Amino acid sequence: MTTTPEGVSLGMPQLPAPDYPDDVRARLERDAAEIVARYPDSRSALLPLLHLVQSEEGHVTRTGMQFCADVLGLTTAEVTAVATFYTMYRRKPSGDYQVGVCTNTLCAVMGGDAIFEALQDHLGVGNGETTDDGKVTLEHIECNAACDFAPVVMVNWEFFDNQTVDSARQLVDDLRAGARVEPTRGAPLCTFKETARILAGFPDERDGAVEASGSAGPASLIGLRLAKGEAAARVVHPRDGGPHDEPQDRAPRDAAPHEPPAAEHLSSHDAPQDTSASDPAHPAGPVAEEGE
Repeated sequence: MTTTPEGVSLGMPQLPAPDYPDDVRARLERDAAEIVARYPDSRSALLPLLHLVQSEEGHVTRTGMQFCADVLGLTTAEVTAVATFYTMYRRKPSGDYQVGVCTNTLCAVMGGDAIFEALQDHLGVGNGETTDDGKVTLEHIECNAACDFAPVVMVNWEFFDNQTVDSARQLVDDLRAGARVEPTRGAPLCTFKETARILAGFPDERDGAVEASGSAGPASLIGLRLAKGEAAARVVHPRDGGPHDEPQDRAPRDAAPHEPPAAEHLSSHDAPQDTSASDPAHPAGPVAEEGE
């Protein structure tokens, strides 16, 4: 057993990764050959190959990384560097459904933080952890470019827009119960392994899946309306754990300074609505033309 100078044990040296069973390896080699043939440089196939091996076991194992290295003529260190860089590749067993709650700025302001906290309590798991039944892995995620529909929850990278604490709880309950769940838009939901195979570049062979799509409907400009103090902006109330519509009646911008806005800012992420105090002072008179 190796130890560091500080006496910290590094454990036993790792043995070579076990190989796939012969039938599994033969099937993966056929799929891998199809993937590699798409690229002029074979090493460009590494990302889809990692999705391919992830579709086999639900996460990228040492066996999967060794397989990618063998197929592409890379070292396992090169494959590991890529597999550990991208968060789309799981390094440990995870659930059939990856439930990601966006906690970037706009989603957080609109209720994402409250949703994420509520789901942790509801499921009894922390960030990146999986429920005991192996159905749901919960994580907070970065922006998925759907800010118009905040707060957004992703399930296996399919969109569930305009969520609330209650709707998110119902969503994970339905996933665990095996009930039919429909994304707000896009293809019907499938398992994480099935999603990984599609991301490897293989067609979604479910009837109607390619043609299916949905629409969340317009939800633009909520952030702008909130910043301008217009009515019916959604505000997150930490005390009751959920966003709801609340009129944002406030004094006009030209009102006297002693007239405060009627609505209280209860989100810790919310910026002040009226920024006139920090705006550069306007010139007292008209700007003189150059040369006058």
